[in-house]
Amino acid sequence: MEFGIGMDFHGQDVNRAAEKAVQDAVSKSCLCGLEEVLGIKDLNREVYVEITIAVTKPEEIDADRIKQCIPIGKKNLKAVYGGLKVPGLYIPEFGDKDNSIEAALACIEVSVK
Repeated sequence: MEFGIGMDFHGQDVNRAAEKAVQDAVSKSCLCGLEEVLGIKDLNREVYVEITIAVTKPEEIDADRIKQCIPIGKKNLKAVYGGLKVPGLYIPEFGDKDNSIEAALACIEVSVK
């Protein structure tokens, strides 16, 4: 199990924040031994990945887009209400719709069956 956090400083895009959160969690994980110790032959068929992503607008999450951030396994994604929306800078040239920053929290759980 690993956690990650991601922010979209400009654009207020919960999917971009979610992608960053998942990428952060993946970058801190190490799955040593799946092949060597457990004898897994096919990481895409024998590994299961549960992704829980908390954002301020879970109904806007594009599950297929976020799942692409996970390099292996059969993936299941659940978007829940959470995350943060905090004040930031409003710079229309950067794609901002308002002055907020979207923050997402991801939990990645890996299992083998």
